[in-house]
Order: sequence, then C-alpha cells, then structure tokens
Amino acid sequence: MNIAHEQLHCATSVGEALDLVAAALDAADLCYGHGTDNPWDEAVQLVLAVVGLPADSDNSALPHPVTREQAVRMASLLHTRIEDRVPLPYLTGKAFFAGLPLRCDPRAIIPRSPIAELVLAGFQPWYAGPGPERILDLCCGGGCIGLASAWYLPEARVDLLDLDSEALSLAAENVTDLGLEARVRVLQSDLFAAVAGERYDIIVCNPPYVDADDLAAMPPEYHHEPGLALGSGVDGLDLTRRLLQMAEDYLQPSGLLVVEVGNSQEALELAFPTVPFTWLEFEHGGHGVFALTARELREYRSSLRG
Repeated sequence: MNIAHEQLHCATSVGEALDLVAAALDAADLCYGHGTDNPWDEAVQLVLAVVGLPADSDNSALPHPVTREQAVRMASLLHTRIEDRVPLPYLTGKAFFAGLPLRCDPRAIIPRSPIAELVLAGFQPWYAGPGPERILDLCCGGGCIGLASAWYLPEARVDLLDLDSEALSLAAENVTDLGLEARVRVLQSDLFAAVAGERYDIIVCNPPYVDADDLAAMPPEYHHEPGLALGSGVDGLDLTRRLLQMAEDYLQPSGLLVVEVGNSQEALELAFPTVPFTWLEFEHGGHGVFALTARELREYRSSLRG
C-alpha cells in the first residue's frame, strides 16, 4: 500500500492515476456494491471525482493532467477506502441515481436501488392510471427515488417521508441542489403518519429489509451506513408488514405500490402465500422488487391485514 501511495503521489495524468488506483483496489479485499461492482469502475469514479471530470468521461480524459495536490488527495481517499473499508460515495460525497448527481454522506444509505430503472420507464408498464400527479417516496433516505421521480415526471408532485431526521436533512439538500423545491415536500414521518388522509397515484418504498442473519454477515462497507436503514427484524419484514397493512388507504383506486425487499423476497412469499406479488425484472440487474396495484391490495386485504 505504501508503494502504491508513493507511486500515486507522482501520477501526472488521469490514465496513470487510474492504473495505479485500480491495481491497489484489485489487490485489496474489498466489497463492491455501492455504485460499482469491480475495481476498475471504482477507480474511475475515484479519480474522476478528484480531478472534477464527469463520471461518464470517455478515453479522451486519459491524458488530462493531475496536479500534485490532486494526486495526494487520491492517495488519501484510496487509503481510507482500503484500510477503513469506507464505501467510495461516502469519500467523494457524490452518488448517481437514474443519471442524477446527488449528495451522499453517512446520514443516509448510498443510492443503489434497481427501482431507478423503473423510474426511468415512467413506472410503465406496471402503472395503469392517468398521468401520475402525486408520488410518495416512503423511507426515502437521501431522497434518490422520489427526486428521480420528480425529475423525470415533471407533472408530478412528490413527497419524501422518512423517520430519520438526519436522512431527511440530506434529502432536503438534494431537493435544493436539483431545484425541485416547488414540487417536492420533505416530511419526517413514521410510515404514513405525516400524510394522514392523503392519497397518491404511486407509492414507492425501499424500506429496511435486511434480516438478522444477513445483517450480521454483511461486509464492513455496509456497517458504515445507518443501521436504521438496513435491518428490519429477524426476517427483514417488520416494516414491510406494517406497510402492506396500510398502503391501500393511501393509494388512488388506480394506484400502484412498488416495494424493494431484496433477499427477503422468499420470506415475504412465505409470510403471504396467497398474495400475488408481481416481481419485477431489471435489464441492468437487481432483484426483490414487487408491485401491487390498489385493486390487488383491496382484494387481498384480509390476507395482508390478518
């Protein structure tokens, strides 16, 4: 690591820095799951963030000069990433979701939901109602899903709800950065408490869903994220059960509920064997996201509330 640091201090171009950072990351025992899935992509994100180039820069960026100060900064971030196993977005302060740049820090989990793909598709073909006017991002964290929904569906008003005041402070900063204050509300709430009596065309929720065994076995990178946003009881479904009991009362008759439960998919099906969850497939990866229409929530009310 010290050799890599010394070499990186002397890097004078993006291409040179990329090779050194990628090699150091590749040699380390790291987990990738916070926006990248391999050492090279992580090196690209680290180096480009430090030199201030767009995250989607092509090979024309390779000759771009790296100053001594920037090289030292890269070495410092690299050291923290490897030695402390801190996820890269927490080090750069940046994350991308559905193509949008967002502030990212330990106040909220790092954006990575496959629901981004659904947002970009306008929630089609699963949402069958009129053009959505109101969308709720429940358990919003830093606001990524709701903010992307507001960005790509400019006729919709969006509410961001979370119990965690720290996460909401980050969400509010992202609302301002994206200039969406006129259409996005940020509210502290235990599930639907702050919006009693209101109804939405689409409710999206990426709740805590990690079960106790998975939580204990997670790589160190995940333990830098707020525990409140990850674990949800023995089977990971404590909050999801409450959500399923209540969601119908907050949806329009043509509304849609979308929820991510990740590896707790099997546990959910065992818990509600008669409910016809529609499990969504994603072109760019991801699993454990289901959709239920308001009609289905009504039809299976007794099973969901039993």
